[in-house]
Amino acid sequence: MTYEIEKEEAEWRQVLSPERYAILRQAATEAPFSGSLLNVDADGVFSCGGCGQRLFTSDQKFDSDCGWPSFDACEPGTVIERPDHSLSRERTEILCSRCGGHLGHVFNDGPTQTGLRYCVNSLAIDFNEKSS
Repeated sequence: MTYEIEKEEAEWRQVLSPERYAILRQAATEAPFSGSLLNVDADGVFSCGGCGQRLFTSDQKFDSDCGWPSFDACEPGTVIERPDHSLSRERTEILCSRCGGHLGHVFNDGPTQTGLRYCVNSLAIDFNEKSS
């Protein structure tokens, strides 16, 4: 797949911390309940940690008690879904549509009207608080 933002792996390693590189470029997962954005409840925007694309808003975030920031929807056209069979069961991986960075997974067990739970690694995203 071709993305709007493409870099050689060496370039990604230069612009991302080793932890962020492992998640965004190698589909690693941070430990549950360890992410800095898990308990953020301020008004703002969550964007891709690799390219800055706006992905989620604080209105879409909810506490799922799963250990990772969770959202019931994404901004239209910003997330790509693809099958993931890495744990001997099928899950749906989510990627940034602009740079292909691994964000986490989406599940059909969300508590809101969408029925979705986008389970996202804190290290895969940035948070920009809305100015009052």
